[in-house]
Amino acid sequence: MHKTTSTMAEALTPIWEHVLQRPGIRPEDNFFDLGGDSLHAVQLFSEIARVCGRELAPVTIYCAPTIASLAAVLEEPTAPRFPPLLQLKDGAGATPIFLAHGLGGTAMDFFQLVKFIQTQSPIYGMQAKGTDGVDEPFDRIEDLAQFHLDAIKKVQPRGPYFLIGYSLGGLDTLEMAQRVTRNGEKVALLAMLETYPHPRFLSLKQRARLGTRLATQRASTVGRLPIKDALSYIIRPSERRLYVSRDGNGNAPSQIPVGASHTPAMQHARERAYRSLSRYRPRFYHGAIKFVRAEVLTDFPDDPASVWSSLAQDFHFETVPGDHLGILGTHFESLASVVSRYLHEASS
Repeated sequence: MHKTTSTMAEALTPIWEHVLQRPGIRPEDNFFDLGGDSLHAVQLFSEIARVCGRELAPVTIYCAPTIASLAAVLEEPTAPRFPPLLQLKDGAGATPIFLAHGLGGTAMDFFQLVKFIQTQSPIYGMQAKGTDGVDEPFDRIEDLAQFHLDAIKKVQPRGPYFLIGYSLGGLDTLEMAQRVTRNGEKVALLAMLETYPHPRFLSLKQRARLGTRLATQRASTVGRLPIKDALSYIIRPSERRLYVSRDGNGNAPSQIPVGASHTPAMQHARERAYRSLSRYRPRFYHGAIKFVRAEVLTDFPDDPASVWSSLAQDFHFETVPGDHLGILGTHFESLASVVSRYLHEASS
């Protein structure tokens, strides 16, 4: 049913008040100033889909953070186009910081992390093309990297650049760093968080070691399941592949990303992003990589140095608590502490 903007605002107000547990919210009140966070955003847009019949990704809240602006978005017949960069944190520093999210996620996945990163610089989240359902998503890392690099150049025309990528986003930032340095500019920091290439690009020894560990873990999992569930786990591999592709590198997540959305557009973007992962072979990087791995091993190599040290001029890694998703969703303070130190060292 078509609604005017004012009528839409009236429909949105009780939803906001219920989700945020705050009465008397005004049309121009800012979602984040009211205490809204990424989990609230997921709840908010779930309720909007139920009441208003429109499915939008929760990251839309960064583009329309008030009832009035969101009502205007919902009044439009088509979804809004997400900009390639979303400012996640204000800052007076001269050099901005750019974060790239993983497969199946959005820039909102960094909501908790950026609150604890100690920096005076503004922080931007890179948003993958096509998660809004307006544009067709890329299926090549090279195209995604150029898309983001073009947007970054409008904010910061010249380096040095601070690039941080999580999971698939790490490959995005790696490719950007390759292009920046090839053009004679500097990358002050390239930090890759739980980033690995597709298993097909691991060495034979790495694949064998990873396969042995995963086979042992899965056998243990099947052994703990009731017979019916164990048989289902074994004979339905296509469903399992669909599930494990959600985290960015084929890893079975322990929880859904906090900013995750299951809209058709997001699902299509995930499928295209997974294709980009399967096609991208990392090249040697003539620079330094700072790497963060999760303490709890999932479906990734147990030694990131065996994967990356031969692909970078300088490679250092350290471990933070949590699994692949937990480092962002639960242990974000520990991760923020490491990232803050990287930024301080690079700035110095």
